[in-house]
Amino acid sequence: MKIKKLFSTSLLSIVGFFTFNSCSTIPDGAVAVRPFKVEKYLGKWYEIARLDFKYERGLNNTTAEYSVRDDGKIKVDNKGYNTETKEWKQAVGKAKFAGDKDVAMLKVSFFGPFYSGYNVIALDDDYKYALVAGKNLKYLWILSRETTIPDDIKQNYLKTAESIGYKTSDLLWIVHDKK
Repeated sequence: MKIKKLFSTSLLSIVGFFTFNSCSTIPDGAVAVRPFKVEKYLGKWYEIARLDFKYERGLNNTTAEYSVRDDGKIKVDNKGYNTETKEWKQAVGKAKFAGDKDVAMLKVSFFGPFYSGYNVIALDDDYKYALVAGKNLKYLWILSRETTIPDDIKQNYLKTAESIGYKTSDLLWIVHDKK
């Protein structure tokens, strides 16, 4: 009986740990855009800058394209050109809202049941430029509908990111020179 109780307690602790940690989808101090109209956000975005991480390491010409899937989730189609292998790399995943559909707080998955935060924390009225925070201060992207971004918007997004605690001096500025 003690072993069964110990096993149940351990199992509940493990489930609780993962549930608690998986709920954290946005960094402290960051606020997701509201109201958010996903239909305006769909389409192709060019990555202007990002904090480097292993899944995009060595990539330039990076883009993300969002569309609605048959099941109502969002298809995420990321592409980039590997500057070492001289080959295009693609990752297709899915995203879903973390809560209300008018809040730009989503969870994205490229690996089965594992999701991570994708939070639009700044967005212009025309949905041409976006600042996206991951689940913590290790993930940040500046996106544009074009391969460039106006300097005033860039400076505003950098200031917003810094106020949350991002180290913007670590951003990689992406080159778009391939079709």
